[in-house]
Amino acid sequence: MTSLSIRTVHDVAGFAAVADFFCDVWESPRSAPPLLPETLNSLAHAGGAVHAAYDGERLAGASVAVFGPPASRGTYSLLTAADRGLGFQVKQAQRAWALEHGARTMRWTFDPLVGRNARFNLVKLGAEGTDYLVDFYGPMTDGVNDGDESDRLAVTWDLTAPSPSYPQTHSAGERAGQVGDRRAAPATHTAPDGDALARRDLDDRYIWCRVPDDIVALRAADPALALRWRRAVREVFTKAFADGFTATGMSRDGWYTLTRREASA
Repeated sequence: MTSLSIRTVHDVAGFAAVADFFCDVWESPRSAPPLLPETLNSLAHAGGAVHAAYDGERLAGASVAVFGPPASRGTYSLLTAADRGLGFQVKQAQRAWALEHGARTMRWTFDPLVGRNARFNLVKLGAEGTDYLVDFYGPMTDGVNDGDESDRLAVTWDLTAPSPSYPQTHSAGERAGQVGDRRAAPATHTAPDGDALARRDLDDRYIWCRVPDDIVALRAADPALALRWRRAVREVFTKAFADGFTATGMSRDGWYTLTRREASA
């Protein structure tokens, strides 16, 4: 890496470059970006922020955020993408901007089957999964999500909380020593691969749910199997959230920790 700089975008050329970057990440034609340059310009003009990360002169990451209802003192992150290893710095730039403008929380959604994103959001940033949204966007036609149902996990990030000491800090379940508990807990659901999909501890304080190793590769190789995983995980999450659980961690081997709210208080 040459020299990393992150700054907000305010010019037409910069918005176009960010739109092209998102096209490359989501494998969309540049004629149909996830967010149009004109939309990015309007969002920034309305008081949101488009951050761009540059490795020297090369665009290597970007994020877009807007404000929520005035009373919420919250922001909403629409899109974030970055080269491997740069995501944390991009999100910290978003965080600093939001705090400077009076926000206290930031929300966004992500595909719950993408384990590396879950670990980044829940463990590295310290956000919490607060809602499971079934087929949130409806059918999608980009190169990453095409053919799948667009379930999303909504997360809330407390911007005022101390940052986790990552990588030493692990998920909530790992910190509490619950990896062993997970393996001893009874299985409640079977995954499409025949192994345990979910486990629930006998005290009914924790649920653990597994996701595929690489859902993007699986979706490309076997869309029908990927969809079975989607619906199996959906069943676990929707029931858990209805029962008062939130997503608090993700292990390195692909298991979510869902914690009952009373247990996490």
